[in-house]
Amino acid sequence: MKDIKVLGPGCKRCQTTAEMVQAEADRLGVAVEIEKVTDYAAIAGYGIAATPGIVIDGKVVHAGGLPKAEDIAKWLA
Repeated sequence: MKDIKVLGPGCKRCQTTAEMVQAEADRLGVAVEIEKVTDYAAIAGYGIAATPGIVIDGKVVHAGGLPKAEDIAKWLA
């Protein structure tokens, strides 16, 4: 199971990002646990300046704007 964190204040883009990650994981048959991190201090701890950010298994893979579905698929592979 992959541990995924979506970093952001809970805005619409952050919610959409979490939904996109879940949809792509479902499509690929990858088990994921998604946690939404909204605490600014925790977000800053990852070095993220622009949200939404995505952390997969402890590694920052994306920051700022909506990710592309094909990028999410690569990160989950």
